[in-house]
Amino acid sequence: MGTQMMSKTLFGGCQWLLFMFTNTVVIPLSIGGALAMSDADIAGAVQRSFIYTGIACLLQALLGHRLALMEGQSGLWWGVILGLAVSYPPESYNELGGSLSIGIIFGGILIAILGAIGMGRLLKKWFTPVVMSVFLFLLATQLITIFFKGMLGLNDHARIHLPTAGLSVLLILLVILLMIKGKGLISHFALLIGIVVGWVVFRLLFADAKTETAAHASSLFDLWPWGSPHWNIGIILTAILAGLINTTNTVATLKEAEVFYEKPVTDRQYRRSFVLTGFNSVVSGLFGLVPYAPYTSSLGFLYSTRIKESVPFMLGAGLFILLGAIPVLGAFFSTLPESVGDAVLFVAYLQLFGSALKNIRGMTFDFRTVYRIATPTLLGIALMNLPREVFAGLPALIRPLLSNGLLMGILLAVILENFIHWDRFSEQEAIQKETI
Repeated sequence: MGTQMMSKTLFGGCQWLLFMFTNTVVIPLSIGGALAMSDADIAGAVQRSFIYTGIACLLQALLGHRLALMEGQSGLWWGVILGLAVSYPPESYNELGGSLSIGIIFGGILIAILGAIGMGRLLKKWFTPVVMSVFLFLLATQLITIFFKGMLGLNDHARIHLPTAGLSVLLILLVILLMIKGKGLISHFALLIGIVVGWVVFRLLFADAKTETAAHASSLFDLWPWGSPHWNIGIILTAILAGLINTTNTVATLKEAEVFYEKPVTDRQYRRSFVLTGFNSVVSGLFGLVPYAPYTSSLGFLYSTRIKESVPFMLGAGLFILLGAIPVLGAFFSTLPESVGDAVLFVAYLQLFGSALKNIRGMTFDFRTVYRIATPTLLGIALMNLPREVFAGLPALIRPLLSNGLLMGILLAVILENFIHWDRFSEQEAIQKETI
């Protein structure tokens, strides 16, 4: 029995390691490319992401919510940073990165304080299912657009690069086929299989692809890799706001976890989780990492494996730290072709659309109440598609926020949901129908 338990723990830990790797590796690569970082700096960012993701998972499992839920680099933050990078010229990246780092740190401190005094209840009230739906729609739109450009080779070429685009399409078809037709582990690790196959084929087709570039051990944990501290108040305020909105990931994930674990998540667990998320944000700002949040996708992984115990999860986190601590491996993973990662994640983030629909499942819409979804979603998409030059005339204080369709859409959704009594419209509509 002991041998069976040990084998189950070891196998479960390896599964968690693969899950963490698949969900992490592309994030520092895309952020490094967006901020025009050197290959050595990107290699260091990959290593730091692996190491601290493992640490963040262990902290939550031991001191935070104490559940087997991956604490990973937030998709919302990922979208915000990529969106800001697109809206700023390359010569301003040092100011952008430095101001983002300061804002992330301040936001982390604020989240830790608010978490300690019990902000979870307030967030549950503000971030209704409609707000979460708008958030997921806009996040999917922003990330899918960015991935699509990378898939077509537009990050390295002025026009669509047909060989890159062709390989991307084949990878998408392969991953979708494995997800739909694959059984067991094949379906669950379709993304990882897609990354491996795409990487190998890319290296065979493009012999001039970049080779390994190791990060110097002395610079691996240097402070401010995104740029020296700057005090662009607009960017800092935007980062603080993004940090506050990012806490919705904690609320959504822990609410879903109650169903899987078949027991309520206590206010104390919420408080501890928020405090650690704030702490992780401070570390992220100092070391150039995308800030963290619990991954709702962890629940899909748990439903697939049915392993509720925390020991395999912590083993996987420990192995992930070890993976990041080996410089040769960090340098190797930093050579993952951007188009391959974008193609695989294009498929993965299509699921956000389904999650957005689930949040509003069962709601009744008429010609009045449809505005609660359409207005913030379409406004956000419209802002995302405006060229960055059109915002140049806006005051510097509000430009980072107003030019970010993701944040503006979420803010508008929060305002509409909390200041308009939509239920009254539905009641009036029902009364009118009965009268007729």
